Amino acid sequence: MPDVAASYQEAIIDVLVEKTLKGAEMHSIPRIVVCGGVASNSRLRERFAEESRIRGINVHIPPPILCTDNAAMIAVVGWHLLTRGLRDSLDLNAVSRWPLDSLLKHDS
Repeated sequence: MPDVAASYQEAIIDVLVEKTLKGAEMHSIPRIVVCGGVASNSRLRERFAEESRIRGINVHIPPPILCTDNAAMIAVVGWHLLTRGLRDSLDLNAVSRWPLDSLLKHDS
């Protein structure tokens, strides 16, 4: 089982690193930032460092202590909206790409 898990992780890392760096090359982007909870993965950090050096792309990855899961950030936003009395009904649907301007309207 550990070999299966390691192989699965390596396959995911291969795709993340390759597609990210290939996209940077295709669009002449000289630097990228890897962030969020996934950036805490030591193997992902290692592969980005190796591959970006070979391709001449500057990759910045914050220290693991700063690579928090996005869920914590979303929870903080929710808490701030809740303390302002802003609530949605229980039939609210999940939206993966919520327009930021719709959240800003709550500030007024």
